[in-house]
Amino acid sequence: MAPKKAKRRAGGGEGSSNVFSMFEQSQIQEYKEAFTIIDQNRDGIISKDDLRDVLASMGQLNVKNEELEAMIKEASGPINFTVFLTMFGEKLKGADPEDVIVSAFKVLDPEGTGSIKKEFLEELLTTQCDRFTAEEMKNLWAAFPPDVAGNVDYKNICYVITHGEEKEEE
Repeated sequence: MAPKKAKRRAGGGEGSSNVFSMFEQSQIQEYKEAFTIIDQNRDGIISKDDLRDVLASMGQLNVKNEELEAMIKEASGPINFTVFLTMFGEKLKGADPEDVIVSAFKVLDPEGTGSIKKEFLEELLTTQCDRFTAEEMKNLWAAFPPDVAGNVDYKNICYVITHGEEKEEE
Protein backbone atom coordinates (compact mmCIF):
# COMPACT_ATOMS: atom_id res chain seq x y z
CA MET A 1 0.00 0.00 0.00
CA ALA A 2 2.76 2.47 0.86
CA PRO A 3 4.25 2.59 -2.66
CA LYS A 4 0.85 3.50 -4.13
CA LYS A 5 0.38 6.38 -1.69
CA ALA A 6 3.88 7.64 -2.36
CA LYS A 7 3.28 7.38 -6.08
CA ARG A 8 0.07 9.42 -5.82
CA ARG A 9 1.78 12.17 -3.85
CA ALA A 10 4.68 12.23 -6.28
CA GLY A 11 2.20 12.62 -9.14
CA GLY A 12 1.92 16.29 -8.29
CA GLY A 13 -1.78 16.73 -8.77
CA GLU A 14 -5.20 15.39 -8.11
CA GLY A 15 -5.96 12.50 -10.44
CA SER A 16 -2.67 12.73 -12.30
CA SER A 17 -1.88 9.04 -11.75
CA ASN A 18 -5.12 8.17 -13.52
CA VAL A 19 -4.89 10.60 -16.43
CA PHE A 20 -4.65 7.95 -19.14
CA SER A 21 -7.98 6.44 -18.05
CA MET A 22 -9.71 9.79 -18.73
CA PHE A 23 -9.26 9.45 -22.50
CA GLU A 24 -9.92 6.92 -25.23
CA GLN A 25 -6.82 5.43 -26.85
CA SER A 26 -7.50 7.38 -30.07
CA GLN A 27 -7.64 10.65 -28.11
CA ILE A 28 -4.37 9.86 -26.34
CA GLN A 29 -2.77 9.27 -29.75
CA GLU A 30 -4.10 12.62 -31.01
CA TYR A 31 -2.69 14.40 -27.95
CA LYS A 32 0.63 12.59 -28.40
CA GLU A 33 0.82 13.84 -31.99
CA ALA A 34 0.03 17.39 -30.83
CA PHE A 35 2.63 17.14 -28.07
CA THR A 36 5.24 15.97 -30.59
CA ILE A 37 4.46 18.92 -32.87
CA ILE A 38 4.73 21.42 -30.01
CA ASP A 39 7.93 19.85 -28.60
CA GLN A 40 9.99 21.41 -31.37
CA ASN A 41 13.40 20.39 -29.99
CA ARG A 42 12.21 16.83 -29.26
CA ASP A 43 13.54 16.76 -25.69
CA GLY A 44 10.27 15.45 -24.20
CA ILE A 45 9.48 18.74 -22.44
CA ILE A 46 7.47 21.67 -23.82
CA SER A 47 9.43 24.85 -23.14
CA LYS A 48 8.83 28.54 -23.79
CA ASP A 49 11.09 28.26 -26.88
CA ASP A 50 9.04 25.30 -28.16
CA LEU A 51 5.86 27.36 -27.82
CA ARG A 52 7.44 30.36 -29.54
CA ASP A 53 8.64 28.16 -32.44
CA VAL A 54 5.35 26.35 -32.95
CA LEU A 55 3.37 29.60 -32.78
CA ALA A 56 5.77 31.16 -35.31
CA SER A 57 5.23 28.17 -37.62
CA MET A 58 1.49 28.96 -37.47
CA GLY A 59 2.07 32.63 -38.33
CA GLN A 60 2.00 34.16 -34.84
CA LEU A 61 5.38 35.87 -34.89
CA ASN A 62 5.17 38.55 -32.22
CA VAL A 63 4.13 36.60 -29.13
CA LYS A 64 5.27 38.37 -25.97
CA ASN A 65 7.49 36.61 -23.43
CA GLU A 66 4.87 37.28 -20.75
CA GLU A 67 2.25 35.39 -22.77
CA LEU A 68 4.57 32.42 -23.25
CA GLU A 69 5.51 32.42 -19.57
CA ALA A 70 1.83 32.49 -18.60
CA MET A 71 1.21 29.45 -20.80
CA ILE A 72 4.12 27.54 -19.26
CA LYS A 73 3.06 28.52 -15.72
CA GLU A 74 -0.31 26.80 -16.22
CA ALA A 75 1.59 23.60 -15.39
CA SER A 76 2.93 22.88 -11.92
CA GLY A 77 6.33 21.91 -13.35
CA PRO A 78 8.03 20.82 -16.57
CA ILE A 79 5.48 19.91 -19.25
CA ASN A 80 6.16 16.33 -20.28
CA PHE A 81 3.49 14.28 -22.08
CA THR A 82 1.77 13.13 -18.87
CA VAL A 83 1.55 16.73 -17.58
CA PHE A 84 0.32 17.85 -21.04
CA LEU A 85 -2.40 15.18 -20.99
CA THR A 86 -3.33 16.08 -17.40
CA MET A 87 -3.70 19.74 -18.38
CA PHE A 88 -6.12 18.80 -21.15
CA GLY A 89 -7.98 16.50 -18.78
CA GLU A 90 -8.42 19.36 -16.33
CA LYS A 91 -9.60 21.70 -19.09
CA LEU A 92 -12.10 19.15 -20.39
CA LYS A 93 -13.26 18.00 -16.95
CA GLY A 94 -16.91 18.81 -16.63
CA ALA A 95 -17.45 19.04 -20.38
CA ASP A 96 -20.54 17.12 -21.35
CA PRO A 97 -20.21 14.02 -23.55
CA GLU A 98 -20.49 14.65 -27.29
CA ASP A 99 -23.99 13.12 -27.56
CA VAL A 100 -25.33 15.45 -24.84
CA ILE A 101 -23.98 18.54 -26.61
CA VAL A 102 -25.30 17.33 -29.99
CA SER A 103 -28.72 16.77 -28.38
CA ALA A 104 -28.71 20.36 -27.13
CA PHE A 105 -28.00 21.62 -30.66
CA LYS A 106 -30.72 19.34 -32.08
CA VAL A 107 -33.29 21.38 -30.13
CA LEU A 108 -32.29 24.26 -32.42
CA ASP A 109 -32.51 22.00 -35.50
CA PRO A 110 -36.10 20.69 -35.62
CA GLU A 111 -35.67 19.38 -39.19
CA GLY A 112 -32.63 17.33 -38.14
CA THR A 113 -30.35 18.67 -40.88
CA GLY A 114 -27.20 18.63 -38.71
CA SER A 115 -26.71 22.34 -39.20
CA ILE A 116 -28.18 25.63 -38.05
CA LYS A 117 -28.16 29.09 -39.58
CA LYS A 118 -25.10 31.20 -38.76
CA GLU A 119 -27.23 34.28 -38.01
CA PHE A 120 -29.42 32.34 -35.57
CA LEU A 121 -26.45 30.81 -33.71
CA GLU A 122 -24.67 34.17 -33.59
CA GLU A 123 -27.77 35.87 -32.17
CA LEU A 124 -28.07 33.21 -29.45
CA LEU A 125 -24.38 33.32 -28.54
CA THR A 126 -24.22 37.11 -28.35
CA THR A 127 -27.49 37.77 -26.53
CA GLN A 128 -28.01 34.86 -24.10
CA CYS A 129 -26.25 33.69 -20.88
CA ASP A 130 -22.44 33.93 -21.18
CA ARG A 131 -22.43 36.23 -24.18
CA PHE A 132 -19.76 35.88 -26.83
CA THR A 133 -17.76 38.98 -27.73
CA ALA A 134 -17.25 40.11 -31.33
CA GLU A 135 -13.71 38.67 -31.15
CA GLU A 136 -15.02 35.31 -29.93
CA MET A 137 -17.54 35.22 -32.77
CA LYS A 138 -14.79 36.05 -35.26
CA ASN A 139 -12.73 33.15 -33.87
CA LEU A 140 -15.74 30.82 -34.00
CA TRP A 141 -16.42 31.56 -37.67
CA ALA A 142 -12.71 31.27 -38.49
CA ALA A 143 -12.66 27.81 -36.92
CA PHE A 144 -16.09 26.71 -38.18
CA PRO A 145 -16.95 28.67 -41.32
CA PRO A 146 -20.55 28.36 -42.46
CA ASP A 147 -21.28 26.83 -45.85
CA VAL A 148 -22.34 28.94 -48.84
CA ALA A 149 -25.97 28.85 -47.67
CA GLY A 150 -24.98 30.23 -44.26
CA ASN A 151 -25.36 26.95 -42.36
CA VAL A 152 -23.07 25.87 -39.53
CA ASP A 153 -22.24 22.17 -38.99
CA TYR A 154 -22.90 21.87 -35.26
CA LYS A 155 -21.84 18.21 -35.11
CA ASN A 156 -18.31 19.29 -36.03
CA ILE A 157 -18.37 21.95 -33.30
CA CYS A 158 -19.48 19.30 -30.79
CA TYR A 159 -16.68 16.99 -31.92
CA VAL A 160 -14.07 19.69 -31.35
CA ILE A 161 -15.49 20.58 -27.92
CA THR A 162 -15.20 16.97 -26.77
CA HIS A 163 -12.11 15.80 -28.67
CA GLY A 164 -10.04 18.95 -28.85
CA GLU A 165 -9.40 19.10 -32.58
CA GLU A 166 -11.32 19.39 -35.80
CA LYS A 167 -12.13 16.40 -37.97
CA GLU A 168 -10.02 16.51 -41.11
CA GLU A 169 -12.08 18.21 -43.78
CA GLU A 170 -9.69 20.55 -45.57
